[in-house]
Amino acid sequence: NVGTFHAFHGNGRMYRYTRRFISRWFNKLDGRIAVSNAALRYVSGSFPGDYRIVPNGIDVDFLSQEVPPFDAFNDGKLNILFVGRLEKRKGLKYLLQAFSRLKWEYPDIRLIVVGAGNPGKDSYRIMAERNLQDVVFVGRVSEEAKRRYYRTADIFCAPNTGKESFGIVLGEAMASGRPIVASNIEGFAEVITDGKEGFLVPPKNDEALALALKRLIDTPELRRKMAERGKISVQRFRWDSVAAQVVDCYQEAIDRHD
Repeated sequence: NVGTFHAFHGNGRMYRYTRRFISRWFNKLDGRIAVSNAALRYVSGSFPGDYRIVPNGIDVDFLSQEVPPFDAFNDGKLNILFVGRLEKRKGLKYLLQAFSRLKWEYPDIRLIVVGAGNPGKDSYRIMAERNLQDVVFVGRVSEEAKRRYYRTADIFCAPNTGKESFGIVLGEAMASGRPIVASNIEGFAEVITDGKEGFLVPPKNDEALALALKRLIDTPELRRKMAERGKISVQRFRWDSVAAQVVDCYQEAIDRHD
């Protein structure tokens, strides 16, 4: 039995509250995997033991294939892409605030929002009060369509507020060859390096988001360089590499069990 731990919520309440129910299964584990240092710290506070850190895998080959952007958004405007469930911790309202700061200076920018859910009252209020134009909600999409949205984007933005053990969307954006602006939260900082594949900014700070986006809007060459670095950095999350590490964990668990 090998357990893989993904959760990270900043404090250990979830594991503490469920510890007596989980312990019976945890004690039967022959091996333990955490997907990041953040996930490791979170689980080991309630369930100490030996863990191996193996990151989540990214389908680099699928995402790096050349596919056409969507014609509807291929009109000369600069596209900023958000991908994620529309829930509070994904931080969409901060991106909308940042976008509103930029829209007056850069009328030819567009925000594309991909993900299931309802934007929420705060997001609707921001859009209404500031009469935001060129914000497009496309809802849940297939993996094939999501790949094309990454290709449609000029910049990828992840304004998440926290509680992320790993930045899968950051890996997807890197594999797609897109520069990134993201919140400087623990799970994200293990995936990209500030100033290399993109910019990391303080969470819940729409001004910092706007400044980082502005820098990329103003500098196409910087966008290109960060995108190229991302395509190199994401190779460590390739599924063949990650799968080999998982197999090693299972082999060690078999050896211990025997």
